[in-house]
Amino acid sequence: MNRRVEEKLVLRPKIKRIIKKLMISIILLLLGLIISKENPNAKEYLKKNVYEKSINFTKNQKIYKKYFGKVFNKEEVIEQPVFSEKINFLNEEEYNNGVKLTVENNYQVPVLESGVIIYIGEKEGYGKTIIVEQVNEIEVSYSNVEIKNYKMYDYIEKGDILGNTIDNKLIITFQKEGKYLDYKKYI
Repeated sequence: MNRRVEEKLVLRPKIKRIIKKLMISIILLLLGLIISKENPNAKEYLKKNVYEKSINFTKNQKIYKKYFGKVFNKEEVIEQPVFSEKINFLNEEEYNNGVKLTVENNYQVPVLESGVIIYIGEKEGYGKTIIVEQVNEIEVSYSNVEIKNYKMYDYIEKGDILGNTIDNKLIITFQKEGKYLDYKKYI
């Protein structure tokens, strides 16, 4: 037999197998979406076990940006921050596993490092909290902050304004792989 004919005969089953796997994946995805829309318990289970535990959004974002560019092909406006990306504070005190900073009232909180917002909500003892999974895989919790126009899974760049503090306190914690990190290395 001709070598080309042999290659075609070998490739056809491989292609069929790939197509079958792709179709099964699409069907499972659609079933998961339908079930999560109809059943709030299933939605919560998927959110907890798939989004929060298995998908690393910052790695995916970096890979996507590297090979495909930005998500939207809009003309970019070059912006320069009018402040440094560091947080300016008047006083600091250790608070639980992080630090409570005394800042100006309604202080505009800059994002310390680019990343993806993985949590927006209330945390007991912390108030309104936003958690950003940075590109270096460190999760930073910004608490006592009134968030701006962001929502879950938005990608934010270093230096972007996350929001304003509710009063003159800002609570920040740093965590990696479930372990709290010393804030002095990052502020």
